[in-house]
Amino acid sequence: MENIVLVGFMGTGKSTVGRALAAKLNWTYVDLDRRIAEREGRSIPELFRTKGEAYFRDVESALLAELLGQQRQVIATGGGAVLRPANVTAMLQGGLVVALFADEAEIVRRVSSDAGRPLLAGDPAARVKALLQERAGAYDFAPLKIDTTAKQVETIVAEIAAKMVEHVPFRTD
Repeated sequence: MENIVLVGFMGTGKSTVGRALAAKLNWTYVDLDRRIAEREGRSIPELFRTKGEAYFRDVESALLAELLGQQRQVIATGGGAVLRPANVTAMLQGGLVVALFADEAEIVRRVSSDAGRPLLAGDPAARVKALLQERAGAYDFAPLKIDTTAKQVETIVAEIAAKMVEHVPFRTD
């Protein structure tokens, strides 16, 4: 399969980098959370509120498996997609997994004003700190890791594109 799967904690740049990388490669960009919201006919916060996180994770896993059966996509996952081992296996089999990360202060700066993040209800800085601790090591399975702290999108995209040639069978043509 020829896909790039972006994983990482919220606010690390998966959506922004994903769109730019897909444009550079002339591939399809897929935001997994947006696709879930479209399929379910409601926003992610509304899904969490009305159906619960377990339901959301079930839908997320099913859609991820479906998408990974296609090719030439840059898939930006939600930060919690890696919490299920079956998702990790599917991602590794369906594409080159790239983990994006950033330091805690940068993440807080990027996400603190985003009301569309149900896991940050209350004190965003405290929630980020707690979730980072809970998910420590959760993205380590990715063969490629990129620090996005204080980097321009174009720089990050160039780093990923340069590394793609090292991961057979990926082609950019």
